[in-house]
Amino acid sequence: MSLHRTDSLGGRAAIVGIGATEFSKDSGRSELKLAVEAVHAALADAGLRPRDVDGLVTFTMDANPEITLAQAAGIGELGFFSRVHYGGGAACATVQQAAMAVATGVAEVVVCYRAFNERSGHRFGAGLAGRPPTAEGVAMAWTMPYGLLTPASWVALIAARYLHSYGLTPDAFGPVAVADRRHAATNPAAYFHQRPITLAEHRASRWIVEPLRLLDCCQETDGGQAIVVTSVERARDLPRPPAVVTAAAQGAGRAQEAMTSFYRDGLTGLPEMGVVARQLWRTSGLGPADIDTAVLYDHFTPFVLMQLEEFGFCGPGEAADFAADGGLELGGRLPVNTHGGQLGEAYLHGMNGIAEAVRQLRGQSVNQVADARTVLVTAGTGVPTSGLLLSVDG
Repeated sequence: MSLHRTDSLGGRAAIVGIGATEFSKDSGRSELKLAVEAVHAALADAGLRPRDVDGLVTFTMDANPEITLAQAAGIGELGFFSRVHYGGGAACATVQQAAMAVATGVAEVVVCYRAFNERSGHRFGAGLAGRPPTAEGVAMAWTMPYGLLTPASWVALIAARYLHSYGLTPDAFGPVAVADRRHAATNPAAYFHQRPITLAEHRASRWIVEPLRLLDCCQETDGGQAIVVTSVERARDLPRPPAVVTAAAQGAGRAQEAMTSFYRDGLTGLPEMGVVARQLWRTSGLGPADIDTAVLYDHFTPFVLMQLEEFGFCGPGEAADFAADGGLELGGRLPVNTHGGQLGEAYLHGMNGIAEAVRQLRGQSVNQVADARTVLVTAGTGVPTSGLLLSVDG
């Protein structure tokens, strides 16, 4: 990827397998066990065996080392292994790194994975108290003494500015939550299967940190998800229709911090996602009108609205109306998070969203968008992040 020109990665690699564990609040087993189950499920979906794998990519936050997973999953020698930083911002970048390894011949079959007991074990939403200090954490020294210790508290400041700048109220976030939960309600794999919500229920849910209500915040999940990447040529010989990596990008903005970028010139956008958007459009030659459905990272509802604006699906300050008009739902202008998102299906640091994009291209989603041929997927927002454009083959 380049910040100023197209790259040559598109069309050279594809996702050929997806696999996940169940999504729960208490898995009752180790994070390594979850990772192995997800990897085996993804390889079975791809029609491949553990011994076919020669590359692994995961998050720096994942507790399952590549060599330990390889040993536990029956994978043999590895020629490529890599990790991506910045929490949920890593999700799409794991596929980007796998695609680059495949495209350059460094590896032939790469598995991307993420597994955790994020509800029954370490809960990210609990904040930073008790964690060891890091250089990255120095920036947070300006905010933590004032009580900004949790992701919800960091996002709330930006969300408040967004509402103020565009003359909105916290009700603007409701349609995002309602659309996600409506999609989750018909997804048997979703934690909130058969449990849709209404705008009134969103409005009545308790404050977490104003202007964020409970139903604006993603759930906490135990589970694992794995994605198998190989070359497009090899993918054509495997059982499943390939989801071709049409474009992939990472992005960090100026004055970037990890969720506390409060000292930028403005707080109504997500500059790091703007970097990703420009590169995806530039490399693919596509634009918003070419996207059939999208999986937008939704750990907090306000950032879904901001992503719509960063990618050009609507103008600055217009996303609330876009969502309120049903634009995010099936049949809307851009069906979003058709699996239920992290608000409705599961919080797997965005990896389950990549799997949903693959199902859409295969025509296998429980909330299938008719003739879906190109899907946008984004990773964590408010942090250095990444994105993918996935397309059908041919």
